[in-house]
Amino acid sequence: MTAKRNAGWLKVVGLGPGAEALITPEVSAALSEATDAVGYLPYVERVPPRLGLTRHGSDNREEIRRAEQALQLAADGHRVVVVSSGDPGVFAMAAALFEALEAGEPAWRELDIQVLPGISAMLAASARLGAPLGHDFCCINLSDNLKPWALIERRLRLAAEADFAMAFYNPRSKARPEGFERALEVLREACGPARLIMFARAVSTPQESLSVTTLGQAQPAMADMRTLVIVGSSQTRLIERTAEGAPWIYTPRSVSGTGS
Repeated sequence: MTAKRNAGWLKVVGLGPGAEALITPEVSAALSEATDAVGYLPYVERVPPRLGLTRHGSDNREEIRRAEQALQLAADGHRVVVVSSGDPGVFAMAAALFEALEAGEPAWRELDIQVLPGISAMLAASARLGAPLGHDFCCINLSDNLKPWALIERRLRLAAEADFAMAFYNPRSKARPEGFERALEVLREACGPARLIMFARAVSTPQESLSVTTLGQAQPAMADMRTLVIVGSSQTRLIERTAEGAPWIYTPRSVSGTGS
């Protein structure tokens, strides 16, 4: 007699930047079918409670432990969603899940595991501002919790030298306010004071705010952990609006008018 296949599954899902309308139908379907939701407490609380769903919230720096919890729940036959904000593959739980999977129980590798994409904060912020990420860009997490500051600074300088537009996650926390101040200094040295910088806070929520200025005028206090920061390339342009509102920002698809 063949052993009955485990009916459990695990889906790592992205809840988008904040608005319910920006959660994909695929993720909504997974949330409606799940028996368990696992994740950082504020994200788990975005999943509406319902009969048949158990929500497992945990602290911010417990990624591997919560990934192991989710894998074991799925191994026990539960239908598990591991929730992240934005996209789960961008500085979020998908990588932590696979890290735990690689180091964990061999049987976990036979589980039905899927990663369901979401709308990332950088794409939502870029859309609100216009198209500042319209050409080549890079994305850097400014938190030094999991990597040394020296590496962050090196990447900032190299990205500026390559003339990428840059999107920055986790720019400034109460525990490490000095990091973003230093990042601005590095960027001013590498890009000059006239380079455009954009601050998009809590995009798609009622607390949303957008600000566009230059590196020369930017202040560290303009960012916090809910802010996505974008620095333009040398090609990035600003279009003033005739009506009241923030200007449109875009980076042309071609450099110096060449190609399409």
